[in-house]
Amino acid sequence: MNNVPDALKACGLTRRYRLGEVTIQALRGVDLTLKRGELVVMLGASGSGKSTLLNILGGLDSPTEGELSYVDREGHAHRLEGASQRALTRFRRHHVGFVFQFYNLISSLTARENVAVVTEIARDPMAPEEALARVGLGERLDHFPSQLSGGEQQRVAIARAVAKRPELLLCDEPTGALDFRTGIRVLEVLEQVNRDTGTTVAIITHNEVIGDMADRVIRLRDGRVDDIRHNAERRPARELRW
Repeated sequence: MNNVPDALKACGLTRRYRLGEVTIQALRGVDLTLKRGELVVMLGASGSGKSTLLNILGGLDSPTEGELSYVDREGHAHRLEGASQRALTRFRRHHVGFVFQFYNLISSLTARENVAVVTEIARDPMAPEEALARVGLGERLDHFPSQLSGGEQQRVAIARAVAKRPELLLCDEPTGALDFRTGIRVLEVLEQVNRDTGTTVAIITHNEVIGDMADRVIRLRDGRVDDIRHNAERRPARELRW
């Protein structure tokens, strides 16, 4: 993907936290580029820094040191490190979708209404009905979270994330709370979103097998990029087994 434009560029990212008298070094100089339209899997054990990195890439957190730039569709780079909270909020609102291990749906709202929470503040959103149809829930629009299975709730969360047409979709252990069969269905949805919309998708997980569905696999260890693997071919999510 050498000729593909960049979507996000990070150079020398570090992140330190103070916990009482102790300093935690979560990231130790990460260099990373995400290409527009690629699907990346970030692997690492607990404590490797992958969630911290994803939060920084998505503007939920800021690096202690280093540079981070978002590259828009016109090729203009926008610096994110040191940006104001207002600028980071604007970046998250207009350019990034998030999917987490736990679905964070509002229990008193239907699937349609949970998606509409995002579309009502987005600049050029899909209709909630279209977003839910994309994830195979066109018949469950008016169901509440308590009436949906775990996998269906996660698909509502994905619909909510993609409804604002983000350039980046960042997923933190999206199958972590699901059984194998349901997890595969969720990965198929993410695969479809990447293929059909050209959205750059980054999935962080501890599950090695999921790496086979990616264009690139980035392995983190002890707050650093330990290895990057390019897959000659992406394996369809439906063929994965663990």
